[in-house]
Amino acid sequence: MRTVHSLKELRTILRSYRQQGKTIGLVPTMGNLHEGHVSLVRKAAEAADIVVTSIFVNPMQFGANEDLDTYPRTLADDQDKLAAAGNTLVFAPSADEIYPEGLARQTKVVVPEVSEGHCGASRPGHFEGVATVVTMLFNMVQPDLAVFGEKDFQQLAVIRKLTRDLMIPVEIIGAPTVREEDGLAKSSRNGYLNEEERAIAPVVYQTLTNVAALLEQGRSDFDDLAQEANDTLAKAGLRPDYFNIVNSQTLKPASETDRELTLLVAAFLGTTRLIDNLCVTR
Repeated sequence: MRTVHSLKELRTILRSYRQQGKTIGLVPTMGNLHEGHVSLVRKAAEAADIVVTSIFVNPMQFGANEDLDTYPRTLADDQDKLAAAGNTLVFAPSADEIYPEGLARQTKVVVPEVSEGHCGASRPGHFEGVATVVTMLFNMVQPDLAVFGEKDFQQLAVIRKLTRDLMIPVEIIGAPTVREEDGLAKSSRNGYLNEEERAIAPVVYQTLTNVAALLEQGRSDFDDLAQEANDTLAKAGLRPDYFNIVNSQTLKPASETDRELTLLVAAFLGTTRLIDNLCVTR
C-alpha cells in the first residue's frame, strides 16, 4: 500500500492502473478510522481492483464552533488498518492541496432540498462542504465506484443526488452501519465520550428500535412518536437535536401513505453529537 499527499502523485499512479485496465474504488474519509470505515474499504475491494481511501479533515464542512481543530488525526494507525483491509492507495492531502486559494475563493457545490433539514438545518453549510469536497475527490480520483456508510443517511442521499444531477459516472454504493455490541453506531466521535456518557449512548439506538417497532405495529401518529422519542432521549441524559420520521427517498416528513420510512436522530451527549438512523418498511 502506498500513501501520497499530492494530486500530481495521485494522478500519476492512477493513470498506470487505468492503463492496465484496473477498476478503481474510492472510500472518502476524514481519518481516525474504526471498523465502520474498514468495512467500507472491504466492500470497495470486493467491487473494484484498486481501492483508494482518502484521508482529509475537510475544513469546509465544519461550522465555526465545531471540532475542526480537535478532530483526531491518526494517520499512522489509519495506514495500518487500511493495509490490513486490502486498501491499495491512501490519498492524504493537506488543506492547501485541496483549497490552494483558500475556502473563501473556492467554488462550491450546493445540493438543494435533500440537504435541507435534519443535519442540514443544525449544521448550516455542512452539506455544501461535503458536496464540494466529494465532487472534487470524484474529479481527482475518477473512480468507477465510491462507497459511503449508511450511518450518515442524509449525507448519502446528498451524494447520490449530486452524482445524478451532475451526471458524474460513478456508482454510489451504500454500506450498512457497523455497531458496537450494545447497538451504538461506530463513529470517530465516540472517542470523545467519557465512561459515564458511553454507558448512556446506546439509548439512541434503543430509541430508534422502539419507535420502529411501534411503526411496524401500525402507529402513524408521527409527531407524537417523535416527541416520545425526544422525551426518552432527554430522560436518559441526552440533549435531542432532532428525531424525524421521513420518507426514505425524499427525506421529507413521512405521510400515512408512505411505506418506506427512515428514522433520523441526532442528540448531544455532553459535548459530543451523535447521529444514527433506522429504516422501516410498513
